[in-house]
Amino acid sequence: MLQNIRVVLVNTSHPGNIGGAARAMKNMGLAHLVLVDPLQFPAADASARASGADDLLANAQVVATLEEALVGCSLVLGTSARDRSLPWPMLDPRECGGKTVEAAATGQQVALVFGREHAGLTNDELQRCHYHVHIPSNPEFSSLNLAAAVQVLAYEVRTAWLAGQAAGGASTAAEAPALATMDEMEGFYKHLEATLVQIGFLDPANPRHLMARLRRLFARSAVDHTEMSILRGILTETGKAVRGEPHKRKEQ
Repeated sequence: MLQNIRVVLVNTSHPGNIGGAARAMKNMGLAHLVLVDPLQFPAADASARASGADDLLANAQVVATLEEALVGCSLVLGTSARDRSLPWPMLDPRECGGKTVEAAATGQQVALVFGREHAGLTNDELQRCHYHVHIPSNPEFSSLNLAAAVQVLAYEVRTAWLAGQAAGGASTAAEAPALATMDEMEGFYKHLEATLVQIGFLDPANPRHLMARLRRLFARSAVDHTEMSILRGILTETGKAVRGEPHKRKEQ
């Protein structure tokens, strides 16, 4: 089940932090590392800091964008160290561990996303996440090393996993419907935005926070595959109606 959990590091500037994160992951039984546009990788510093977790570095997936890193994921949790202008559902590390294990136990792919050492994740990147995770560190010295942050969340994931093992696992969790993946959701958001512009509801020159608010709405709705098909069908038929194309009613 832990193989369903990936750790995603975005635009990491210090290769030693990649190695430290790999070591933290292996300590807690996690193995799927994804690197988004790292400044330098592979690197000797990464191998040195990995301290025996070189297999994670060797198997690390390197991609150009966060969108690529999240392909196939149905649950995405992004770390956030500061308040945002548009509040997002927030979890502490213990809640993050519980939700991660609960989703992974059903076979869903889960991503724990960590941002840049100097600036964290951008607002656009955080809006691709279902939840934001805040580590309640000392407010007078709140900045955590990247590998330390990975260690905190990886520990909470393992703690939740061990608790589930002790309880015999979730027997009914696998019966839950499969949720739409992030790549499916991104396709939906692009389709939704284009349709809203087409019907005159969204002004592309002055979008304000409309799409961000809609992302937040659907992120907390846990859309499954069937619901996604319905939503995409509605958008498609709306586009046809706006263009004046004939519509043939489908038999129910």
